[in-house]
Formats: sequence, structure tokens, C-alpha cells
Amino acid sequence: MIKKIFIFCGILFAFQFMVPAQNGNVKPLSIGEVRTIYSKILNEERTLNIYLPQNFNKTKSYPIIYLLDGSMNEDFIHVSGLVQFFNLMYSMPETIVVGIANIDRKRDFTFHTDLEDLQRDYPTTGHSDKFIGFLEKELKPFVESQFKTTDKYLFGQSLGGLLATEILLKKPEMFNNYFIISPSLWWDDESLLKQANQLLSKTRDTKKFIYVSVGKGEHPVMVKDTESLYDILKNSNKKNWTVEYKMMETDNHATILHRSLYEGLLKLFPYQESK
Repeated sequence: MIKKIFIFCGILFAFQFMVPAQNGNVKPLSIGEVRTIYSKILNEERTLNIYLPQNFNKTKSYPIIYLLDGSMNEDFIHVSGLVQFFNLMYSMPETIVVGIANIDRKRDFTFHTDLEDLQRDYPTTGHSDKFIGFLEKELKPFVESQFKTTDKYLFGQSLGGLLATEILLKKPEMFNNYFIISPSLWWDDESLLKQANQLLSKTRDTKKFIYVSVGKGEHPVMVKDTESLYDILKNSNKKNWTVEYKMMETDNHATILHRSLYEGLLKLFPYQESK
């Protein structure tokens, strides 16, 4: 019994020396940085989660992806991983991801509605105009003052897809590339969809890539509206617009984003054997 106690004490003594040695090798794993910007338009501070490529060089210019729903507990990490993978295995250049963390997405991503049921269910709703102003007049200038930039992307799903569609139709020059996934075009009795042709008639025909996607397992209205948006964009006579559509056969509203973004990026950045 005494011998067993000595053996146990010896193991415990050795373990006490091993743990500090192991802890001594611990260091933070960083894939970017977190910045805070105060918005006068929104009258609040907004958090930006920023993915920087592994070989980031502040003297180089990079494409920028502006990611709606970009909180750490939302889509920032898995979308950043997807971007890193496409740079590693496909022809995508090194790209910065700016994840815009949410405070109230129902407020920020929806425009005004007079429908009483929506006003009741979404009491803070109807301020996308302010959020778009924040993106255009504060966030983009801030990012472009911190990094040298080339192409600008906007990624949005669901209500974020509604906002991305609103920007595409009303202020298309804000971004070069739009990834619109499962847009909530049912909002306000599909009023944005009904205005789409009129709004498109006023927009310039400058080079753009637009990817629209929906899951086969989503609500039938979501599927119908997304297909209608694609048809409107495809028939808008914009010769410099590349408009792509993907029905995700095995996905629903909860599962679609990652695989759909993969399919959309694949249309832009095919596999490169030389990599």
C-alpha cells in the first residue's frame, strides 16, 4: 500500500512539472482582427470581424467581401474558412472578409412597411435606409481607408438577402459582386420584387456578377420569389451583368448558406490544377 502511495505521489509530482511546460507553448490563434466603428447615421458602435489572408501585406490591394450576419456566432468563421479554402484550392485571390456583426437585423435589413401584421411581429422594423447609408457613407470609406481594395462583394442570406437585393436595385454601384441567398422577398407583400423592373430601368449597365440561390426545401413562396428575381435580373438587358442561379436540391432555409456560397464562388473561381 505504501509503495502504491509513493508511485501515485511520483506521478502527481511529475504531472505538476509537465502541465506548466505544456501551458508554456500556448499562444493565441489569430485569423484577423476585431475593430469597432462608431456610426453617426445609426447612432451606435458597430463591431467588425475582419479575416485577413495568412500572407496579408498592407501594401497590397485585396478584394473585400462585406458579410451581412457577420457576428462570431453567425456566419463569419465558416465563410472566412470557405474563402481561405477557395484561395488554397481554386483560383480565388487572397481576399479580406469584413463580417458586420448584428445588433438588430430586423431593424437594419428591412424597409418600411404599412402592413399591420409585420409591424406587430417586427416592432423595430423599417430602417434599411439608415443601414444602407451606414454601409455606403461610413463603413466602406472606413474599410477602404484601412486597406487597399479591388473588387467589392456583398454576401446576404434571408433578411440579409432582402437587403442585398434592395442595394442591387437601388444603389447597384456600391458593390461589384452580389451573392443573394434565399432572399426574404415576401417582405411587405413582395413590394420590392414588384418595383424591380422599374428600378432596373434606371440603373447603369456596368460590369457585375450576381449569384442568386434558394433551397428546394424552403417555403414555396421563398422559392417562387427567388426564381422571379432571377428571371427579372436575367431579362433586364444588362449586357455587362453576369447573372447566375442555383437551386440547391437538398437544402432548406437553415442549411443552404455554406454550400450555396461554395457553388457561387465556383462559378467565379474554377479549380486550378497548377495550385
